[in-house]
Amino acid sequence: MSPNEGATRALLVCRVSLEADDVISIELTEPDGRELPAWEPGAHIDLFTPSGRIRQYSLCGDPQDRARWRIAVLREDRSRGGSRELHDHPLVGRKLRVIGPRNHFPLVDAERYLFLAGGIGVTPILPMLAAAERAGRPWSLVYGGRRLSSMAFRSEIARRRGGSVRLVPQDTDGLPDLEAALSEAPPGTAVYCCGPEPMLQAAGAACLGHLGAAAFHLERFSEPAGPLPEATAVAGERFATFEVELARSGRVLTVPADKSLLRTVKEAVPTVLYSCEEGYCGTCETRVLGGLPDHRDSILSAAEQATNTTMMICVGRSLSERLVLDL
Repeated sequence: MSPNEGATRALLVCRVSLEADDVISIELTEPDGRELPAWEPGAHIDLFTPSGRIRQYSLCGDPQDRARWRIAVLREDRSRGGSRELHDHPLVGRKLRVIGPRNHFPLVDAERYLFLAGGIGVTPILPMLAAAERAGRPWSLVYGGRRLSSMAFRSEIARRRGGSVRLVPQDTDGLPDLEAALSEAPPGTAVYCCGPEPMLQAAGAACLGHLGAAAFHLERFSEPAGPLPEATAVAGERFATFEVELARSGRVLTVPADKSLLRTVKEAVPTVLYSCEEGYCGTCETRVLGGLPDHRDSILSAAEQATNTTMMICVGRSLSERLVLDL
């Protein structure tokens, strides 16, 4: 489902815990005690901070616990302010609006798993460890961080069974040896990686050489470090003007060459959701009802883009003269 179709719910913050240096976990429940929607490992929610900013956080609790959702937030003083706000405001007893869950990082069935996590990138990995354990599939985790005290959920990870864990604090052990980890992975291994962009790039290159591109699954929590063919225009590219039809209202708008699809749509639909405007967070994912979208995001896989059923309107454009969106 497109997040623009998803219901916004106000959830109660029932608990905030310090998990590591500058990392808190936040637990959310329905105020009336109802069950929360089901979710699978890899899912995330869009959360509205107290000031109204929209940020994306992986669900890192137990998918079998329908009473509460858990997220974790790293305080980043050089970010756009969402994490500082959640760290600095008293949250327990407060209601926060959320949308979701949505999943662009699903856990596929595999003979075994290799999980690679960097810093707060461990959060989507946590429920995957539990799922692999329940399925009886062997797994290993390589978890890097700046220092041991900054690496959240260490005790929780230590309680997992059926796999091996390698903690790599950078201040004492340097960076994780991703090449070695990938070279040791046997055929049939699915590789899941979430962390800083340099880690994703290095892990992807190593996986390509040892297991092939199909084995590699990644999730970003920041914009890509450099231009990606699917997310940006090539140097000197000139955008074409096209029309967008908003199916719910029947309005037809012109998207000029020097204006994004999102900004054009927002003038007619001020409530349309968006966050990163870089094509990596998924908040603006919108259902396509007609036309041929020009995908420029870094979320959807090539196979998902080929279906042309949804698109990220913050960076996407149109290859046809008219695009019809479910807005």
